[in-house]
Amino acid sequence: MPTEFISVTHPNQSTEIAPIPNAGVDPAFLIRYARTLDEYGFNYTLIPYGSSSFDPFTIGATIAAVTKNIKVIIALRPNTMYPTVAAKQLATLDQLSSGRAVVHFIAGGSDADQAAEGDFLGKDERYGRLEEYIKILRRAWESADPFDWDGKYYQFKQFSNKVRPVNGTVTVSVGGSSDEAYRIGGSLADIFGLWGEPLKETKQQIDRIYAEAERAGRAATDRPRIWVTFRPIVAETEELAWAKAHRILDALNGNRANGTGKVPANAPAPQNVGSQRLLEIARRGEVQDRALWYPTVTATNARGASTALVGSPQTIADSILDYVDLGCELISIRGYDTFNDVVDYGRYILPKVRDALQGREKSEQAA
Repeated sequence: MPTEFISVTHPNQSTEIAPIPNAGVDPAFLIRYARTLDEYGFNYTLIPYGSSSFDPFTIGATIAAVTKNIKVIIALRPNTMYPTVAAKQLATLDQLSSGRAVVHFIAGGSDADQAAEGDFLGKDERYGRLEEYIKILRRAWESADPFDWDGKYYQFKQFSNKVRPVNGTVTVSVGGSSDEAYRIGGSLADIFGLWGEPLKETKQQIDRIYAEAERAGRAATDRPRIWVTFRPIVAETEELAWAKAHRILDALNGNRANGTGKVPANAPAPQNVGSQRLLEIARRGEVQDRALWYPTVTATNARGASTALVGSPQTIADSILDYVDLGCELISIRGYDTFNDVVDYGRYILPKVRDALQGREKSEQAA
C-alpha cells in the first residue's frame, strides 16, 4: 500500500510552546485546520484523548463534516465506553464520513490518569480488557444476528447492531512498546503505532509485531501496517532549522519550569514502556541517525510523541524515507506550531517524499 501521512488535531490554537490557559473549542480554527489538512493531502488526522480533554467523537464528526478526504482517527480508551456503544458510535461516524472513521486504542499508560475516570485496573489487565474489547467490536460490525458475550471484562445478552461500517469494518489501530501491546496489536490490529525511535530500535519493534502476527496465524499480506510518529522542526536551511529547534527547546523547558507546560517540573518518571524507552535512548546522545533529535524528549518527560526530526525539507524528507524503507507505511508528523507547521509540511515535506517514492516506482517499472 502507498505511504500515507497522519497529522494530529487540536481544537484551538494553544500549543506546547505557546500554551493558552483554559482554551476552549475554537470552531473557526478547527474548521480551518481540518480543511488545510485536506488541502495539503494529509491522509489521516488523530483526535487525541486525555482524562481532562475534549471529546474525540464530537471533534471527529466536525472534521468529517467540513472535509472530503481525510480520515478521522478517534483515540479511545476502553474504560470510557462500553464496547457495544463504541461499535455503534464508530460505525455511525463511519457512515457520516462515507467510510473515513478509524479507531486508535489506548490501553492506558498512567495509573493516575486512568484513575481520574474511575479505572483502577492494573496495566496487564488493561491490555486484557483491550483484547476483549477489540474482539467484541469486530463481532458487532460483522454479525448480522444478535449475539451473547460472556468474557472476563464484559458480559451481555443478545446484542444486535443495526449500524454497519461502510466497508464492513472500521480500521483498528493499537499502539505501545510493551510485550502485551506487541501481542495484541500483532494479532488483532490493522495498524500498529510506534513513537519515533532510531532506525535500529524501530526495526526491532517491527520484527516483534510481525512475529506476533505470524504467531496468531496472520499471513504476511495481513500484518498490521506500521505507523511511526515524529515532531519535525523544519526551516529553509540546516542552520536555520537547528536555531529554530533550540528556540523550541528553550520554550518547552521554560514552560515546564514555570508550570505552564503540559508536564510539571516535578513530574514522576513515566510508567509506560514507550516513554521509558525514549528517555533511555535520550541518554545515549542528542542526535540519532540522520536527524532524530532527543532533547525534546527530556524536556517533556517523554509524555506522548516527542522525538523531533530537525533539518531542511530535504533532510526531513530523507529521514522519513529511511523509515519508509524499514516498512513504515504511515508517517505521523505533528509540529510545535500547530497550524503553521502543517502548512510547511504540506508545502515542503509531503511533496518531496511522494515525489521520491514515485520516482522509485517509475525506476522499478522501467528496470
